[in-house]
Amino acid sequence: MIKKIGSGLLIALLSSTLYAQSLVEVTTVKKGEVNPLQTFVGTLLFDKSSTLAAQNAGVVKTINFEVGDEVKKGEVLVQIDSDLLDAQINAAKANLTSALSQEKNSSKDFARYAKLLESKSITQKEYDDALTQSDASSSSVKALRAQLKELQIQKNRKSIKAPYDGVVVEKLIDLGEWVNAGTAVAKMVNPTLAEVTFNTPLNIVQGLQKEQEYEIVVGDATLKGRLLAAIPSGDRLTRTFPVKFQVKLNNGFFYDGQEAKVSLAKQGKMEAFIVPRDAVIKRFDQQVIFLVNEQSQAAMLPVKVVGYLGKDIAILAEGLTQGATVVKKGNERIFPNSPLTIINNK
Repeated sequence: MIKKIGSGLLIALLSSTLYAQSLVEVTTVKKGEVNPLQTFVGTLLFDKSSTLAAQNAGVVKTINFEVGDEVKKGEVLVQIDSDLLDAQINAAKANLTSALSQEKNSSKDFARYAKLLESKSITQKEYDDALTQSDASSSSVKALRAQLKELQIQKNRKSIKAPYDGVVVEKLIDLGEWVNAGTAVAKMVNPTLAEVTFNTPLNIVQGLQKEQEYEIVVGDATLKGRLLAAIPSGDRLTRTFPVKFQVKLNNGFFYDGQEAKVSLAKQGKMEAFIVPRDAVIKRFDQQVIFLVNEQSQAAMLPVKVVGYLGKDIAILAEGLTQGATVVKKGNERIFPNSPLTIINNK
């Protein structure tokens, strides 16, 4: 028998679950100096973006993709009609088979004539004619093999294949359409790797390090990027220089040409509060920390990140004081006013 739970009891149960004691580790807010961050806006471009084109003319026989499909390197995306080439290849194979047989017979005849010449059973001219015939047969075989190889290369070019693992982003032909050599048939990109370019002042460029990871925000995603190159040719009007970062794209959905943002350190120091990086989390679309109040409850405080110091992070926040107790582990499970149990010494 199922018993109904009264609304008052249900609320009490939910409240006790929501405000159950949360086990957390804490530390103390410190003050320090940091190079302040400046935000720059740039553009994300996929590392590989290709327009695939036909190498030979013909009628489009099959299209093996739709826009948005993930394809593997070497996968045939478009097949151009090759019936005529197939017939030529079959004829070339038959000619080669015949030539190989002639070459074999000519070789045997030449070997026999060489022995007959030693016993002086034939004339020198008969021997020379056999040699010429053997050489001609070998040359014919080489020529036919080259012809067959050329035809097979032409047939391979009738198959338009994916040059790398990626995603097809545009289809430019239809089934049964005639295409010429050089006609674009599709566009594809590699969506797993991208370059992001920002224009920054020289004092920012000089502070960048290739071995360091930088947080690059694209849409709602925060990606890890490494400095790829700083271009030593700047804009004379703005006195800025392009810097390129390489980022690995996660499973999110990104667009070629999408806006990206990065925060980089300026020269010059400023005073800020220092907490562990893990103490700052994203909650309600903003960066926050959780302090421990006098009632051992969680007090959420929005913060602004102004710098990075290895495993620590520099922040500014209204009402924050040096020496305050901040949650550094377990904060992902708590909410404002959650009762806390501290399991470490500061």
